Amino acid sequence: MENVFLKSNVQVEPLFHSWYVWSYLIPPATAARNLTERYLKILDSYINDPTIHANAVKNPQLLGGPFIDHDEKRLEQIKELRAGTLEKAAGLVRLSAALGELDDLLRKSARGYSLVPLYQKIPPMLRGYVELVYDLNHNPSFRLIEPLMYKSESYDRSAQSLMLSLIDQDDRPFVLSTPRLEDENAVHLRKPFDSDEIDRLFALKSTPRSKNYARDLLGLSEKQEKIFDSFVTTQRPEPYSRYEGNGIRWRYFGHACILIETKSVTMLFDPVLSYTYESSLSRYTYDDLPESIDFVLITHNHQDHVLFETLLQIRHKVKTIVVPRSAGSGIQDPSLRLALQNCGFRSVIEIEDFEQIDFAGGSIVGIPFMGEHADLDVRCKSAYLVRIGRHSLLFAADSCNIDPVLYEHVHAQIGDIDALFLGMECDGAPLSWLYGPLFTRTVERGMDHSRRLSGSDYPQALQIVEQFKCREVYVYAMGQEPWLNYVMSIKYTDQSRPIVESNKLIAKCLESGICCERLFGEKEILLD
Repeated sequence: MENVFLKSNVQVEPLFHSWYVWSYLIPPATAARNLTERYLKILDSYINDPTIHANAVKNPQLLGGPFIDHDEKRLEQIKELRAGTLEKAAGLVRLSAALGELDDLLRKSARGYSLVPLYQKIPPMLRGYVELVYDLNHNPSFRLIEPLMYKSESYDRSAQSLMLSLIDQDDRPFVLSTPRLEDENAVHLRKPFDSDEIDRLFALKSTPRSKNYARDLLGLSEKQEKIFDSFVTTQRPEPYSRYEGNGIRWRYFGHACILIETKSVTMLFDPVLSYTYESSLSRYTYDDLPESIDFVLITHNHQDHVLFETLLQIRHKVKTIVVPRSAGSGIQDPSLRLALQNCGFRSVIEIEDFEQIDFAGGSIVGIPFMGEHADLDVRCKSAYLVRIGRHSLLFAADSCNIDPVLYEHVHAQIGDIDALFLGMECDGAPLSWLYGPLFTRTVERGMDHSRRLSGSDYPQALQIVEQFKCREVYVYAMGQEPWLNYVMSIKYTDQSRPIVESNKLIAKCLESGICCERLFGEKEILLD
């Protein structure tokens, strides 16, 4: 039997109870709150009036809103999904309620005196999984013992699955509001994310096997086999062109995804990748990744920077994933290391501020990252300083320069840098857009809109450039690429504030003799 490859345009959507997986759907506590306070409410709204959703998804001003992008013909399927979720995820529904009860208990009963008597009143489902605490101003809270939560009945690997289909365009339904339903052109694999079969499946993109191998590997039904046949090809993909120079090559893959290569090391930042299909916009894709990646570096725990759709597909290539260390306390800051390890990533290391990872010819240093998290106590965020030979590059992602004195102190420690990569999405979404389901009380509208997920504006960005005496500046992580619409839902115009502010920075840098541009689509730079 002839050997086959997995096609380059096979789209793979990781699912959790039919919802597209992002990092807060892995930890049990955040998954439970999102299930009841985001997804079930969206389903109820759609069932109550599908036409509202049908009209809303056509309105550009409502992009990223809580509206399901399925027409009324899917109403019965949506009703079945809701009923099935309440049955299959009953434990998570109870966990969400228990977290609300615990929060209410602390609000009413913790007055600065000993918390020991309250342990007997903790909802039974959370007993032994939380520690009650005060901060130094006697405000009560609780700490989740996350490793134990992953060992509890609340972490259900059977809720995880993969939906495979072919993709030939950039447009996709927004993932935070539209469930994935069964489709006659898709193969739904009921396999948890830590399955070895996933790695062997995606290895088929570069290593051919027989059709029988693929069918047996995935345990396909007869109907699924016929669909899967359209996912494979006998055509060998173009071989990857490895960098063989004596310097450095970096390539921009879109958004915050950048690949750095030397003769001895490869590293990939915030991997969010496009598939390969015909398009008027040139881009690097999965086909442009090396066979082995020494380091994948994640800057922070947002869905446009830690994308499981990409990570699961490249897991078999990756030696080590580097992630920021979380605070290990509040529900809003779950451990990214634990989430990845429980999804089958074997080598995950955490980095703290100014910790250093050495490799042949250079090093990676964790750099403090402030802002962009709506003033929540979130520690799982880090910029990265990469030193290779005489070159220094700072990948600052969505760092918001809310206190310039920080970078004065950082500069005193690390000195000048050659190239700065900085996000300037300075009109970020309000607090509740991402974190709303974690709150047990309604967030006041004024408060919600004053606390945003914003990056640096022009004055904030310019201060960083001048502080580090940068020779090159690249504005990135703007969500402009059309293949990011399903996780970003951003549509800029020339009048959009992030464009206006970044244009000011580019003009000022060029006037000062600094190489500067806003990255878009693809870019390659060779450094001696």
